[in-house]
Amino acid sequence: MKFQCSSCGLRMASLHFKQAGLMNPKLTSICDICIQRGLDPEEYANDTVATFAKALLYAFIGKDGEQEVEWLVKTRQLQKRYEGFIQDYDNNAVALQQVDRAEFNRAIIASQDGLRPAPDSGREFSYNLEQLGLQVDFQLNEVDYIDRERIRAKYRYRCQYCGRKGHSVDHKDPVSLSHNNDFSNLILACSECNRIKSDMPYDLFVSLNEQLKPINRKLVKYENSLGTLKEEFQHRRSYLAAQVHLKGVVADPELNAIRKENKKLQDAIDTLQSDYDELRHVREEYFATHWRLSELEENSDIV
Repeated sequence: MKFQCSSCGLRMASLHFKQAGLMNPKLTSICDICIQRGLDPEEYANDTVATFAKALLYAFIGKDGEQEVEWLVKTRQLQKRYEGFIQDYDNNAVALQQVDRAEFNRAIIASQDGLRPAPDSGREFSYNLEQLGLQVDFQLNEVDYIDRERIRAKYRYRCQYCGRKGHSVDHKDPVSLSHNNDFSNLILACSECNRIKSDMPYDLFVSLNEQLKPINRKLVKYENSLGTLKEEFQHRRSYLAAQVHLKGVVADPELNAIRKENKKLQDAIDTLQSDYDELRHVREEYFATHWRLSELEENSDIV
């Protein structure tokens, strides 16, 4: 849920407009950044926020009715740059751990006042943080080469989640949350499982993965079969190239027969690859859906 601030004009997640209350939460007409600037939400109207507050039985801090306001952030293009940057911060666990919201808001205010440059939507989040004077260390993964090789050797280059070939050293508890690079927190994964798991809690990922054992076994069979077929196809291509070189001709009945056989093998590989990719996609969607459902279950609020 996003609301538009009646002061700066930025559209932001509802968390920027929500305050804790003794009985019920409160929603404000302006965002937390503008409040930290020293502006009073009671001096601003915001029909949209007021309507939601009334429907959810929340208190509303703001004026009734409508009013014309000159936005602090003048243009829609500039608003989008701030909105994207703020959203990046809201969704980045590493940044949230190292830069508290009050400090982040002060940097935004300084930028809006011309004391710091505005975020550049064409540059990386880390670059924009630095431009606003905010220091975040994104290099939390400090596992050295020797330890990585030890993990790979320990698990014989096999993903401990799905069983396919693996080279990615994964943190059981996400390093962005735990900062734990101890050997006991490391496991081997394939690049796909590593990407899917991301910052998902280890226990949740393992629990979901446990329900996919038949799928995982099938993925291993697909990988092995594709590996064998692709190796055979490469061997046949090399053999065809050698025969063309020896014969000194391109069009030849024997060579054409080899090409037909190679085409059949390529078609078989393409079909198998398509089925494999579809199964991988379904598995990934399963993890994504259940992770999202888990997050929603933990958050009972609508706003």
